[in-house]
Amino acid sequence: MGINKSAFLRSSLITLAIAIMAVSCVPTTQLSYFNDMEDLDQPTVNPRTQKLIKPFDKLYVRVLSIDLQTNQIFNASDELRMGSYGNMAGLIGYLVDEEGNINFPFVGKINVVDLTTAEAADRIQKALSDYVPQTSIIVKYVDNQVTVMGEVQRQGVYSFSQDKLNIYEALGLGGGITRYGDRKKVILVRNEDGKVMHYKLNLSDSKISNKSYYYVMPNDVLIVEPLNAISTSYSNITYTTILSTISTAIAVLLFAGLRF
Repeated sequence: MGINKSAFLRSSLITLAIAIMAVSCVPTTQLSYFNDMEDLDQPTVNPRTQKLIKPFDKLYVRVLSIDLQTNQIFNASDELRMGSYGNMAGLIGYLVDEEGNINFPFVGKINVVDLTTAEAADRIQKALSDYVPQTSIIVKYVDNQVTVMGEVQRQGVYSFSQDKLNIYEALGLGGGITRYGDRKKVILVRNEDGKVMHYKLNLSDSKISNKSYYYVMPNDVLIVEPLNAISTSYSNITYTTILSTISTAIAVLLFAGLRF
């Protein structure tokens, strides 16, 4: 019993088309960030707790005084490093050692571990008051970094100076999630009290904004996993390669059909 060449070719092409569509088509719900906007009737509140200073943090400390000479002694090098741009990227801060101390000029070691930046400023001001009266202290974090990996446009380690940087802003530093990234499977790796913690985040859920991990902490790592239907290497395949593969497959099927 012979095989109808036309029917064979037609069924083969249909099978190929279905296979391509099955691989390339992704539901829009998997590509959207907020799938539950219609369910939100009230704004979400995030009672974020302020980060406490830990060993190996780097702090920028600025001394403000009505005495011009005092300002020059403590802040001249800072102004030189900041340059004309006025940002904090080039500042060399005070590194908190393993015991939670910073080594401050004239005063020596000051313990700031487990304090907020405001509390650390008060402690430094009190310690400095024995040497320089009537000063005000500003303490900020410098060299904050977040690592963004996986299905993002640009993987890498990014610096930020904001006191509050949320997850979406952090991913934006890496160009955002690619079309192959699963917004429901973003892994946050965070060091908490000497323990490495892993959190699985669903960025399509608007309620994520009231979670403690909504804001990025220094040295956090964000990993965007690929969609289940697409391999991690699929994003490296160009459209030219895909079209070339389809053309080759069609040519093979045509040749096979003509041989029957």
